[in-house]
Amino acid sequence: MKKTGIILVICVILIILAIGVFTYLNKSGNTKVSNSSESQIKITDWSDYDVNEISLTDTLEITKAGIYKLTGTISDGLIKINTDGNVKLILNGVSITNSSGPTIYVENADNVEIETVGGTTNTLTDGKTYTGYEEDVDACIFSKDDLILSGNGTLKVVANYQDAIASKDDLKITGGTYDIKASDDAIRGKDSLEITDGKFTIEAGGDALKSTNETDADKGFILISGGEFNINSKSDGLDAIGNIEINGGTFDITASEGIEGTYVKINDGTINISASDDGINASNKSNASQVKIEINGGNINIKMGAGDTDAIDSNGDILITGGVIDITASSPFDYDGKAEHTGGTITVNGTTTNEITNQMMGGPQGSAPNEQTNMPNQGRQGGPQGRR
Repeated sequence: MKKTGIILVICVILIILAIGVFTYLNKSGNTKVSNSSESQIKITDWSDYDVNEISLTDTLEITKAGIYKLTGTISDGLIKINTDGNVKLILNGVSITNSSGPTIYVENADNVEIETVGGTTNTLTDGKTYTGYEEDVDACIFSKDDLILSGNGTLKVVANYQDAIASKDDLKITGGTYDIKASDDAIRGKDSLEITDGKFTIEAGGDALKSTNETDADKGFILISGGEFNINSKSDGLDAIGNIEINGGTFDITASEGIEGTYVKINDGTINISASDDGINASNKSNASQVKIEINGGNINIKMGAGDTDAIDSNGDILITGGVIDITASSPFDYDGKAEHTGGTITVNGTTTNEITNQMMGGPQGSAPNEQTNMPNQGRQGGPQGRR
């Protein structure tokens, strides 16, 4: 009886310890692993809002919730929104230039939606310097709150200062045609960037599509389910602190790095990448997500420049379950964890293969085959340095 009692006590202690560890891991922001992204913005029902029709001639300050149908030109000024409610701007052939600041500035609001009318072109141009604004106000369209872009018209943004379109909360785009030239980033949602449709032509001195929240575990992600993207950026085509999930769309990306996030998941879409650093890169930018590249579908074509470049580079794992992947590169794959290929077609430099060969294992050059995958290490020199 004594032995039985001791064994029972030990079992109870072990169960309590296991529950405690499990609870700690799930409560800790540093150990939570999130591999999916969810829409953050709810579309407002505008049917009960007052409609205001305004022909722009000078700076417009909006302090009341409602719908504002806008035409006309502001030659040196902006639209400024400061209200506790929801505001919708309908742009119907609007032209706004501001020599010393942004063209649309949301200082305070609940949600703001900017809709372009079909068949119209709306042009926004900011100044090369901003005067009288807080330091973080750095975009031609700048919102401190949730921002939605919609419609069937064209929005042309010339961002001379830094970024073209930025929200310090969530940013969602549901339609429209966008012609963007930005001295730094083109489209940035801090908490999230979600795109369901639209046509985008982007020239960016920095990143093209970006999400930057690095403090909240469930934010800092990019979620794309549709759209046509023609991207030419000096830095990254898509760049997220957290997850990047692509469920559809057509992408033509010329960049230093095509796609970079902590967890990159591609389920569908046509993606063409021409890159000078990494084509698709998963790097440890957030402890909230597993470092991994997961490809479950889509048509992916990656062409890499010469030198120390990788087509698909993960500081963690690579999982390929489907899709058609065509790589032209001296280093097709590079990973620090494990690699799995359970489905889909992989072509490397014109040859179909079932192997995910590892260019660099993070250890001494010329190491033995990767014990986790049995894939040969091709002994690229340089070790783990230079990873992003």
